[in-house]
Amino acid sequence: MTSRTIVQLEDDLDGGEATQTLHFSFEGAAYEIDLSDKNADKLHRALDPYIEAARKVGGRRKSAARAKSSSNGGGSPADIREWAQEAGYEVSGRGRVSAAVREAYEAAH
Repeated sequence: MTSRTIVQLEDDLDGGEATQTLHFSFEGAAYEIDLSDKNADKLHRALDPYIEAARKVGGRRKSAARAKSSSNGGGSPADIREWAQEAGYEVSGRGRVSAAVREAYEAAH
């Protein structure tokens, strides 16, 4: 007999389908939150100015893709999808943007 366990994430803000779990710390407490790409992008945009001005004291290094998108002022999943569609790439309206499409976007910007 075979069994299958399916884990479906629910967006902690709006109750919709979540696509990722984000981890962060604030004032000594660690948090994690399940969010859709849209809500995760909102969180990133809200925190980016503070993160850029802050001193890093530990933890994981920022991914190269996130570092590039932060430094050029763009690179949100919505921005990349819009650019990719205009450039002739086939992208879905939901979920993660493929690394190949993200790299092409970064090379073009």
